[in-house]
Amino acid sequence: MIRHKGYIKAIKATSLTVNIVSQSACSTCHAKGACTVSDYQDKEIEVSEYKGYYTVGDEVTILFKQSKGFTALTWGYVIPFFVVLGTLIIALEITGDELKSGLLSLFILVPYYITLYFFRHLLKKVLKFELEENAE
Repeated sequence: MIRHKGYIKAIKATSLTVNIVSQSACSTCHAKGACTVSDYQDKEIEVSEYKGYYTVGDEVTILFKQSKGFTALTWGYVIPFFVVLGTLIIALEITGDELKSGLLSLFILVPYYITLYFFRHLLKKVLKFELEENAE
């Protein structure tokens, strides 16, 4: 399980919006002020199923199964890579023009990601975040 601490930013009727801070390993380094490599990002995560009573500003722990992270990686990066590569090879064989083949292979990502966008409700069911239950 992957765990991240966060704070509740908003509460909706069926979901919570949790703000987490993602830091690279070097962002906690004592020399980060002298280094330009440090990485610090705010991310918002929607948690659709939760138990208990929460208020805005409460600290919570978000849980995400590592296997689901690999699923997200597959849908977001691996499949598009093979789609682009396959389109490039096929288009190059058909047209013989590298410029047209390259542009077509990049353009093919537009319908792919639009399709993912329209099926995002199904992906949210598969790639769902959970809240860790507090033993209070």
